[in-house]
Amino acid sequence: MEYSTIDGTHYLRVAKGESVPQAIIELCRREHVGAAQITGIGACSEATISTWIAERADFTDHTVNGTLEMVALTGNITRNAEGEPHLHAHAVFSYLDAAGRPALIAGHVKDITIGYTGEIVIRPAGETIGRKWDDAAGIDVWDLPHSTTVDLR
Repeated sequence: MEYSTIDGTHYLRVAKGESVPQAIIELCRREHVGAAQITGIGACSEATISTWIAERADFTDHTVNGTLEMVALTGNITRNAEGEPHLHAHAVFSYLDAAGRPALIAGHVKDITIGYTGEIVIRPAGETIGRKWDDAAGIDVWDLPHSTTVDLR
């Protein structure tokens, strides 16, 4: 991986064979990013995407190999209970299926391996956002600093 910081925004190039989530988390460790918005594109060789199955309170993984265009990566960085960077990202990939037809896969990012190059933009928030367990949702959610709660139900 290679990165540069311009006006507070990190521009990350992920090299062939490298893991996108691993590169993002490593940059955030090195640069002490406590919260950030992430976007990206790239040419990938493998992607493992997860779909949340609410009835089971668990993810189902889907892995696609071959020439994949990462047409959209979006997500955020927060800090987990141990203070480590936590990546929550979703992505959309286009590829050719077994019959040679265009296909898409999208969902929660588990892992992405770069096939040619990945271009990721990380915009730090300037503060840290943590994560906390939410009993109603059954998952970890943002623990927002200086928050205001409004019940819209």
